[in-house]
Amino acid sequence: MDRTIYLTRRLRVAEAMREQGGGIALVPTAPERVRNRDTHHPYRHDSYFFYLSGFGEPESWLVIDEGGRSTLFCRPKDLERETWDGLRLGPEAAPGALGVDEAFPLELLDEYLPQLMANRRAVWFPFGVHEGLEQRVEGWLAAVRARERQGQEAPRAMRDLCAVLDEMRVVKDEHELATMRRAAEISAAAHVRAMRASARWLRGMDAGPWYEYHLEAELLHEFRRHGAQAPAYPSIVAAGANACILHYPAGNAELRPGQLCLIDAGCELDGYASDITRTFPLDGRYTGPQRELYDLVLAAQDAAVAATRPGARQRDAHHAAVRVLAQGMLDTGLLDRDRHGSVDDVIETAAYRRFYMHGTGHWLGMDVHDVGSYQQDDEPPVEQPDGLGGRVVKKPSRILQPGMVVTIEPGIYVRAAEDVPERYWNIGIRIEDDAVVTPGGCELITRGVPVRAEEIEALMREA
Repeated sequence: MDRTIYLTRRLRVAEAMREQGGGIALVPTAPERVRNRDTHHPYRHDSYFFYLSGFGEPESWLVIDEGGRSTLFCRPKDLERETWDGLRLGPEAAPGALGVDEAFPLELLDEYLPQLMANRRAVWFPFGVHEGLEQRVEGWLAAVRARERQGQEAPRAMRDLCAVLDEMRVVKDEHELATMRRAAEISAAAHVRAMRASARWLRGMDAGPWYEYHLEAELLHEFRRHGAQAPAYPSIVAAGANACILHYPAGNAELRPGQLCLIDAGCELDGYASDITRTFPLDGRYTGPQRELYDLVLAAQDAAVAATRPGARQRDAHHAAVRVLAQGMLDTGLLDRDRHGSVDDVIETAAYRRFYMHGTGHWLGMDVHDVGSYQQDDEPPVEQPDGLGGRVVKKPSRILQPGMVVTIEPGIYVRAAEDVPERYWNIGIRIEDDAVVTPGGCELITRGVPVRAEEIEALMREA
């Protein structure tokens, strides 16, 4: 682990506090969660804590003062517990391993925090993230106030540390981008593996029947065998009409020839997420109607990719995709021209939302829906479309800059209905890639899995 990465981040937090009058920052990691009885969910650290420490153990706290000095509270070494649960770093080894200035056993937290908070102008911590944290801070403040006769002064303000950390995290450094590229590479290989598994099964090379969860197993196998710690989110494996359910979990629906399968899945590697969606024909060949809609969604993604560049707005990609999709909905008859009018009419009334009801992208990083404002906060609010057929007054969409990472994921979802051409019934398609904003445009880091229809068909023929 390169300790200087985390030290640099902690120093940036200290600088941000000094610029706003000083203070001390408190950052706990995530708690362990009981699954049932004495069994826990697999542990996952808090993203803010890990971003500043690189430390993945539970029951840990990081304290940073305005001068940049950092203190860690963590679990002590315990031979009996380590026999059951695994080795602990311990406070004695933490400064050397993590680059913090000092470390203490967790049981000293309540004793030391009032001392560390005394005579600071403000206490900073993540608002609305950790249940009960504000109450604990209030308790420590009360302990400081109780010593005012001894010359100690309690912080007079509470400040939201998320405001500082979110801005830091929205632009990735080279270490983060390298990790995210590797996560994207692993996830792309998992999608390829699932496509090939589907092709082998339908050619009779693997015994059937096969179900959605079989393809999920292929994804998980590929994630873990390349060192990813876990899926970044519950994998979506949706065959046939299930693809019209946006957050459909991999279930037990049987895979059938002639269906499309939508897989939205990505791994988490060393604390960073990837996020890929592909929609492929289970038997290796798109039908005519499937190919029509697939090519429409791909054209929408191409337009969104072209709109993702420095100086553009984060929302520009969505507007570009919507215009292509709206035109396609009119051309295919999904939307009746006599009723809905022109492309501009479809966009103004948001009629397209019947078949495309989500946004075209989100920030990506340590969290799959990563932190960071989507608005340009230094610009005044303006009246603009709300995306639902009305108007709203709010700040403009954020201006993109190099180092930001976004997903680009247009889709189309057609449920069976009397006013919809039957050839398109129950077709759900989404195409998603992860894009790093670069000085000249954007880099799609997930194209290790094919995206063009003819490329997907070729891959499945060769499986």
